[in-house]
Amino acid sequence: MKARIFDTTLRDGEQTPGVSLTPDQKLRIAVKLDNLGVDVIEAGSAITSSGEREGIKSIVSEGLSAEICSFARAMRIDVDAALECGVDSVHLVVPTSDLHIEHKLRKTREEVKATAIDAVEYAVDNGLLVELSAEDATRSDYNYLKQVFNEGIEAGARRICACDTVGMLTPEKAYEFYGGLTQLGVPLSAHCHNDFGLAVANTLSGLRGGASQAHVTVNGIGERAGNASLEEVVVSLYSLYNSKTNINIEMLYETSKTVARMTGIYLQPNKAIVGENAFAHESGIHSDGVIKKAETYEPITPELVGHKRRFVMGKHVGSHIIRKRIKEMGLRVDDARFEQIFQRVKALGDMGKCVTDVDLQAIAEDALGVLAEKPVELEELTIVSGNKVTPTASVKINVDGSEKVEAGVGVGPVDAAIVAIKKSIMDVADIQLEEYHVDAITGGTDALIDVVVKLKNGDNIVTARSTQPDIIMASVEAVLGGVNKIVSDQKIKESEEKDKT
Repeated sequence: MKARIFDTTLRDGEQTPGVSLTPDQKLRIAVKLDNLGVDVIEAGSAITSSGEREGIKSIVSEGLSAEICSFARAMRIDVDAALECGVDSVHLVVPTSDLHIEHKLRKTREEVKATAIDAVEYAVDNGLLVELSAEDATRSDYNYLKQVFNEGIEAGARRICACDTVGMLTPEKAYEFYGGLTQLGVPLSAHCHNDFGLAVANTLSGLRGGASQAHVTVNGIGERAGNASLEEVVVSLYSLYNSKTNINIEMLYETSKTVARMTGIYLQPNKAIVGENAFAHESGIHSDGVIKKAETYEPITPELVGHKRRFVMGKHVGSHIIRKRIKEMGLRVDDARFEQIFQRVKALGDMGKCVTDVDLQAIAEDALGVLAEKPVELEELTIVSGNKVTPTASVKINVDGSEKVEAGVGVGPVDAAIVAIKKSIMDVADIQLEEYHVDAITGGTDALIDVVVKLKNGDNIVTARSTQPDIIMASVEAVLGGVNKIVSDQKIKESEEKDKT
């Protein structure tokens, strides 16, 4: 089977509590979805507002390859709003369960059906492709549901969609439910919500039952517990069912990150396929297996979805990973010193600490009896910040014995300090702050602040950490720790190249 992908990130996904996208953000996500290869982009609900229509119009005018669709209730006014935007199709939704008909709409079944048919005919007469969708279909009287669909098809609907609006299906029921609707003779969509954590499983079962299109959102965002996750449905089809879609799978991680940034809805680390821990390994047994043969503990390669594999040093880490990282740092240790390093890493892991590259280098150098070289040291830091004052930082940095004094401004004191540091070390390293993470380790206003940063300089990426009661100093020390690691790595590399010549 080959499934079409109907993406509703910009409509159902935007209904996630706290999410409100600007027209420009909607356009940027739509372009990313089009490049990803989705078949249909539900760009929004045109009737919602003038800003929503502006966003849909900008997507339509972009000339994307995907079909551009607008959500519409079974009302002519909604169809008119969609027509104003110039979309290709409407996802025309009508409630079909007695629960919705009686308590929400306060109408009769016949009145609802008549309204639906009128809206379908009106949309078709005005040149729109109609996907007639039944809201709360899985709690509807099955015979009535099929009546609405049959009459909608006779009125010109080209596709139908049955919505599991509150996630009541199970995979077994989904197979039977969608299988029965395929007898209506038009393409059928599965639209599943994740209230019981079964949206992806139910969508896959619906496709197996005969549905030809899956309604999904990037990262599974949506109301309440969200919708079926695009990346999980697509990769499951590809890897577990040997089924094709038009999705460029290598773009999944990149697309996930884009949507997370735009919506502000960040993923839990253990999110399948695109989570930061999806291809991360700490356990010694697992890490050793993956190094020898990735398939031992990875069902798919991270490269398949545009992700990266990483090994984490904690209390479960194996000796082979630590040896590998020490070697990459240009350090050589004998077995006795390695055992000291290994035990210290384990001890830190038992304390709940994740050992960063900087931590490991400091431990290794200490075990070797080497005083850790600090090419870049902070001598002075001054911060000015307050109400109606642009946060400003000035730093005096010692770089290989030469003093550098720089100032920087930012959106806050931490940002200003990092800007000033970056300016002061431009001659030795052009660093980019890739990630910045803060945790309060203890409670209260005097809490210890744990700052972890990820810095990039060319192809070299390092992580560093500092724990202080002052968030500014913790941030500055973490950044300087990473900078010193980068500079030290550069010196090691230059020395090795010199030895070769």
